Amino acid sequence: MATIVVIDDNETVREGLAAVVRKMGHAALSAASGRSGLELLRRAGADFVITDLKMEGMDGVEVVRAVREHDADLPVMIVTAFGTVETAVEAMKLGAFDFLQKPFAPEVVRLKVERALELRAARRDRGRLAAENEALRRDAGGDGELVGGSPELKRVLTTVEKVAPTDASVALFGESGTGKELVARAIHERSRRADRPFIKVSCGALADTLLESELFGHERGSFTGAIKRKLGRFELADGGTLFLDEIGDISAAVQVKLLRVLQEREFERVGGEETVKVDVRLVSATNRDLVKEVAAGRFREDLFYRLQVVPVTLPPLRDRKGDIAPLVAHFIAKLAPRTNPQVKGIEDAALARLYAYGWPGNVRELENVVEQSLVFAEGSTITPEALPRFLAGDQAQGEERRLEGGRSLPDTLEEIERDLILKAYEKARGVKTETARLLGLKPSALYYKLDKYGIR
Repeated sequence: MATIVVIDDNETVREGLAAVVRKMGHAALSAASGRSGLELLRRAGADFVITDLKMEGMDGVEVVRAVREHDADLPVMIVTAFGTVETAVEAMKLGAFDFLQKPFAPEVVRLKVERALELRAARRDRGRLAAENEALRRDAGGDGELVGGSPELKRVLTTVEKVAPTDASVALFGESGTGKELVARAIHERSRRADRPFIKVSCGALADTLLESELFGHERGSFTGAIKRKLGRFELADGGTLFLDEIGDISAAVQVKLLRVLQEREFERVGGEETVKVDVRLVSATNRDLVKEVAAGRFREDLFYRLQVVPVTLPPLRDRKGDIAPLVAHFIAKLAPRTNPQVKGIEDAALARLYAYGWPGNVRELENVVEQSLVFAEGSTITPEALPRFLAGDQAQGEERRLEGGRSLPDTLEEIERDLILKAYEKARGVKTETARLLGLKPSALYYKLDKYGIR
């Protein structure tokens, strides 16, 4: 239920509008003057304001200005018996959401109220998402885990600097935990869209029907449970950047609709006929080999080329081990203040254990290890004893013995990765979501690895 303030010095019109609002199931607060209406707004709050244009004292134009100062995202509709195109245009320039001419039919009022409340909800969603994104950006320290000076990371950052100012679609490839979302955020923050929304959708976490609704929105009554119109993430990201994580998991039906948006910059909501136009920069990410997916017929070739105008492959942590020390320092600075403030660094012996490990969970796993170690650290540094058990024991020596046996590095790392997955799988008693949590992996990445190593 929404709250709507109705301001009109004509009692018949005022109560008529309030009656329509109440029949819609919303609360209506009535005021006979602009000043009393603004006082109602300040005292009780509102989701929509309807105000007459011609009133004694404070007129509708002044009301619009005052409402905009109070809450710039609060929609206001001007009502007048002196409606002309010029008046309507002037009201819209002042920031009015819409214009209603007397006399009016109740169904017209209902339609405009519904649209205003949809706009209010969309603005709130955008504001919430922007606040969450800003909090994540601050928490991660700007580019977060894009820390280090290895040649592999420098190549990625160079590409980011070149592609960010453009509107080219970017496809990020890499294992789970390599920092694909951080790269997507870095691209957005360096683009001309930096002051617009950055919105993420985890495609692998949603069923096809839910994903379609999440991306494109839906109309009221389009399916069971659709009690009102919902704006999709494409609309919420209008003017900004949409980050589609796990893009390799989307179905053929969603692929078709996504291709059209990339080609035409327009779509229809689920169950709707209205064509919605958007201006969105698309960044996608996957840990799948999309070339193989295309060859197998599971991913559209035309969509593949639309997505990866600029492909960026993120190296796994095992291929940029020179970045481990600066990453550890970054995570200690980030996590220690709220976990164990006395810790300022890590001992060389503990750091050596980190260098010897294969990091199947990549940077995300390293952050998890640092956080665990901070919990158990007893002095001003992380010691080998504070590391998780699989690192604090004979892990490093065991890996050295494997390498001394003449096996290649990739084979050795795969063996280590398989052993870790098996141990986590057993500890989780075969519950895959818990196994993924223990390993610091996304469920989709775990399913891929279980299939890769034949673990049932």
